[in-house]
Amino acid sequence: MIWTCRRGCGAGGRKTYSSVDDARRFAAAFDREDRADLGRRAPLFGLAPLRIARLLRRARH
Repeated sequence: MIWTCRRGCGAGGRKTYSSVDDARRFAAAFDREDRADLGRRAPLFGLAPLRIARLLRRARH
């Protein structure tokens, strides 16, 4: 598999996989938009201050 960055940052590379199916599976995973899973993979404790601030703002109104 050969890849390049669509955003033009110059990143790219080449990797050999054991089968065509493996290469397709990895290509599909790399092609996925990160925004689709936004919030699902977020750490619970890392977002705690934002959640608390949001709750306090709602309580004031």
